[in-house]
Amino acid sequence: MPFQTLPPLLTEALTARGYAAPTPVQAAVLQPEAEGRDLLVSAQTGSGKTVAFGVAMAPQLLGESGRADRPGAPLALVIAPTRELALQVSRELIWLYGKTGARIATCVGGMDASKERKALSQGAHIVVGTPGRLRDHLERGALALSQVKVAVLDEADEMLDMGFREDLEQILDATPETRRTFMFSATLPKPIVALAKRYQRDALRISTVGEDRGHGDIAYQAVTVAPADIENAVVNLLRFHEAPTAMLFCATRDNVRHLHASLIERGFDAVALSGEHSQSERNQALQALRDRRARICVATDVASRGIDLPNLSLVIHVELPRDAEILQHRSGRTGRAGKKGTAVLIVPYPARRRVDGMLRGARINAEWLPVPGPEDIRRNDHERLLAALLEVPVEIDDEDRALAQRLLAERSPEDIAAALVRVHRSKMPSVEEMLDNSGPPQRGDRANADGPRPGFEETVWFRMDVGRRLNADPRWLLPLICRRGHVTKTEIGAIRIGPEETSFEIPRALASRFMDALKRTEGEDRSPEGGIRIIPADGPPRPSGPRPGGPGGKPNRPVLVRPLGPGGAPRPHSPKGPPRAGGPAQRGKLRSA
Repeated sequence: MPFQTLPPLLTEALTARGYAAPTPVQAAVLQPEAEGRDLLVSAQTGSGKTVAFGVAMAPQLLGESGRADRPGAPLALVIAPTRELALQVSRELIWLYGKTGARIATCVGGMDASKERKALSQGAHIVVGTPGRLRDHLERGALALSQVKVAVLDEADEMLDMGFREDLEQILDATPETRRTFMFSATLPKPIVALAKRYQRDALRISTVGEDRGHGDIAYQAVTVAPADIENAVVNLLRFHEAPTAMLFCATRDNVRHLHASLIERGFDAVALSGEHSQSERNQALQALRDRRARICVATDVASRGIDLPNLSLVIHVELPRDAEILQHRSGRTGRAGKKGTAVLIVPYPARRRVDGMLRGARINAEWLPVPGPEDIRRNDHERLLAALLEVPVEIDDEDRALAQRLLAERSPEDIAAALVRVHRSKMPSVEEMLDNSGPPQRGDRANADGPRPGFEETVWFRMDVGRRLNADPRWLLPLICRRGHVTKTEIGAIRIGPEETSFEIPRALASRFMDALKRTEGEDRSPEGGIRIIPADGPPRPSGPRPGGPGGKPNRPVLVRPLGPGGAPRPHSPKGPPRAGGPAQRGKLRSA
């Protein structure tokens, strides 16, 4: 269905913006049965819902001429949960209604309230704001809602989750009962339905969320890594994809700060968004992304709400989301308005089973892949370099040609081309080496005909309170031992994983230094497996076999070494596996060593 039913000035604005046909949600609000009615709309982020409610409110804002009358008290009110989303909505409505003469005022927390009051006093056709700031202007008498003909609640479910129910009720109670009310929400839980029953009349319910739940334009991938290798995986994924704009999600502002600093140190153009940043800092960060001065945004979930970047093609879940809803919201920053995007989950080995369950619950088919290695990245770099260097320049002036002639007089074309390639490569951050998943050779039982390898003739055994029942695996145990004991993987001997505990050997010459490092790092490791305790063992683990004197010859189980609780008492051991990624233990920094 084309936009022919809209006023000509709106159609011109949409055409100039590249809209050839409406998206499903836009077509739904323009159907004849929606005319003049309240709307309860379930639509995914990125489906074009801002333009949808923008065109749906046109009959109440524009006269027969298709233009707006002289501004006075607001005719339309749009409420959004966050500053970023409110500012984004305001920008969309400005270009949509720019030719009609409609005036839009924005009222959001963190901005100059006095300037907002002045804009309201001069008159506005549409007011866009956040609940707290709108309520403040309402109570101070700066915002008059007696003439409102359309009220829009954008991402209504998020506003209720953030505790804005009282603000919304006070604002809506101040508007006329004859108004049209639009509620747009990704999901329709019971609180939203209850709010709709109270403030809407005979609402037309519209849902454009299909069985794929909005994943059609997003390719999901998952990579498994050792917990200590998360940052290295981030670097390699960024280098492999080289996306025009990428967004990285962390669970806390501390982790955002640390990862942002780490990427800057490695040479990436990155900005950060979290609750600790002021509105001015957020605006500057987003503008840097839009201007291509930065290509990477490291953000928390709340800070990312409402962000709409046209070239955002890659989302990386550095820390795993708590549930499927957060996974979808994060990933929905890409794959918007018909464009393709990629969402990558970095999954620590111990969290693989939990992530599998989350993906099944969200009906997401993710492709499990290894982290890109140096060869993969180098191959992509070659293709991108060739494409960039062979691209025909828009214009070459005489000065450029003169400089080229001087270079050709001094060097051969091959040398000049090689130098140009080198310049391009020098701007690229280095690729990170991932930990070798295979670990040291012959891990498990070194009692073979060749005897111990050099340096392991005399060893000291240590043990950890984690075994096969808690998903113990050399791929994540090895980096944990290295990180806690300040040794390298070549300095670790046999690793024997039992049902309840794991034993490993360290050369006797290094044992004292290893113990000192364990004491210094105890309690400081804030990674998901940081609660695992490492202590000296009495000797190598006893081999499995019939227990002497035991009934029925039951297999001999190693003694379970539990971390000590307060007062030296054994702390109960969870049967569910090591601490999960994304839990409280992961709220520290994402350091890999």
